[in-house]
Amino acid sequence: MAEGGQDLKGKVCLVTGANRGIGRAIAETFAGAGAIVYANARREGCMDEWCAGHSGRLTGEMVPCYFDVTDAGAASEGLGRIRKERGGLDVLVNNAAVPANDRLGMIPLEKARAVFEVNVFAVLHLLQLAGRLMMRKKAGSIINISSGVGLEGNPGQALYAASKGAVIALTKSAAKEWAPHGIRVNSVAPGLTRTEMIDEVKPEHLQERISRIRMGRLAEPSEIAEACRFLASDGARYITGQILCVDGSAVL
Repeated sequence: MAEGGQDLKGKVCLVTGANRGIGRAIAETFAGAGAIVYANARREGCMDEWCAGHSGRLTGEMVPCYFDVTDAGAASEGLGRIRKERGGLDVLVNNAAVPANDRLGMIPLEKARAVFEVNVFAVLHLLQLAGRLMMRKKAGSIINISSGVGLEGNPGQALYAASKGAVIALTKSAAKEWAPHGIRVNSVAPGLTRTEMIDEVKPEHLQERISRIRMGRLAEPSEIAEACRFLASDGARYITGQILCVDGSAVL
């Protein structure tokens, strides 16, 4: 975590799904680099104690921001609150997502729709809301968290891979469309990372997947967060439309 750093000083950031795992690490890293971080979660009050605990310890700020990313009205209100309180938005990290580990032939359409509601449609809606704010000052960075499986596919993860593949395609298209407006859109594609989602993987399958990572271990959430910090910073001001894989050289 970039505690004491200043490369995001004063930048207003929204991180979705910040109540655990990669999202929590991103929020902490950004605030440690001087950002004003609106840490989003769905359940009201679940971030209060955590954000308060960081008050005064980090160079930036941590502000709880509660709304369900699949609720278009609530998401609009959330962005409206940020605009009212801070005058705009500099960085959006679309991190909120749900896992799906099902074999083909065993995927109910109801589940497919539910996964796409969170992993794709909410990302699209928030990207559009953030873009409207960023266009006012012709600057901004949007980072969509995708996945290595969205690039390569993986047995037993067709639904999840399809949703993350859609995020990658959306990222590349938005980057091309919004580059003239000064808005950068990139994606970080984590490999297998030590988060709560690991609990969804059977131990024997987990070891087999780790054996295919050239660096021989899981990624830590902080390592994903540092990649996001770079893309959010002015150091990446000429980088857009890129998919940054943080996977330890995984062979899928």
